[in-house]
Amino acid sequence: MIFGKDGFLRAVDAFETAVRAHDADGAEGAYAGLHKTYEQARDDEFLAAGPRLAELLAEVPPGPRAVVAVITGACVERGADPVACAPGVLGGVRGALQAAEAFCERWAATGGGDLPQPEADELTDEIVDRTGFEAAMGWWSLPQWEMAALAMLNSKAVRQQVPGKAELLALAERVQDASGHPFKCLVYALRVLDDEPLVVLHRETRTGYAMRMTGIGDNFQLHTLLAGALIGGLHLPGDAPSAQEVAVCRDAPGQVDTAGSFNLVGADGGWIWNEGTPSDIPVVDGARLLVLDPPPYRRGWAAGRFFPDMTGDLVLERVLGAEETERWFRHVAEAKD
Repeated sequence: MIFGKDGFLRAVDAFETAVRAHDADGAEGAYAGLHKTYEQARDDEFLAAGPRLAELLAEVPPGPRAVVAVITGACVERGADPVACAPGVLGGVRGALQAAEAFCERWAATGGGDLPQPEADELTDEIVDRTGFEAAMGWWSLPQWEMAALAMLNSKAVRQQVPGKAELLALAERVQDASGHPFKCLVYALRVLDDEPLVVLHRETRTGYAMRMTGIGDNFQLHTLLAGALIGGLHLPGDAPSAQEVAVCRDAPGQVDTAGSFNLVGADGGWIWNEGTPSDIPVVDGARLLVLDPPPYRRGWAAGRFFPDMTGDLVLERVLGAEETERWFRHVAEAKD
């Protein structure tokens, strides 16, 4: 099959026609054409192709479906509208997770043992006989679906309108727990908070700050942004991170070595680990409440973003007055060793 000028869009045309006509041979040839023409495609082709491929995903056979989702994600990364592409991709993610959950259950019910690894092991007839084809394909395709989902969830507009987001996150967490496979990026992306109120209390100076966070992938990123806003803004004592350390936690490329300034603590005194996410911070009276204590030991890491293509931000909205700060401190347990 020769695609010529506008080759990627011609391949999309051929693939769409074949899939809708249930023409397996035509779809196979056009599927190969997608791969062949993708590298030479122009940005305007990606812009047009992304929503069309996303809309088609539910009709694509299970075998190539996840790879077509990855191509859709690549279209978004090259300029296609993530909001238009997200319903098809995230619907596919949900279906793959449901199938993968069934796979884990059937695997356990038929003798258990170590689960096969999608990126390392071959999908054999024995595995399919043991778990069923749809369940096996769901499990095997999860790495591709995760990749496609991240391309969508890098967009704040998409994150703010994911249908059934809490249920989707719970499903992803169940699959992760049942399998022991670290689908960490998908879980963390679904945990990202946007325009989320955050009340920060500094125990030593007895001061408080009303803040708002968006697009922060993990607490390493949050920690650096906190130090930048509060120490760099001269509200708290200490060594502030450099402008570059703060920038890479917002939208600048790369990573820069940094050091921890605080110990992040919940209102109950439990540590909020840097390796976790801002969603780990408990909600108290309608806002996530975070206490800053002195670091118990020196910590260092590479400042940057867990999701390099996701813009993050932490805004200091106002410094709390003494009376309001003390009201928040009434919710806070004593510091723990």
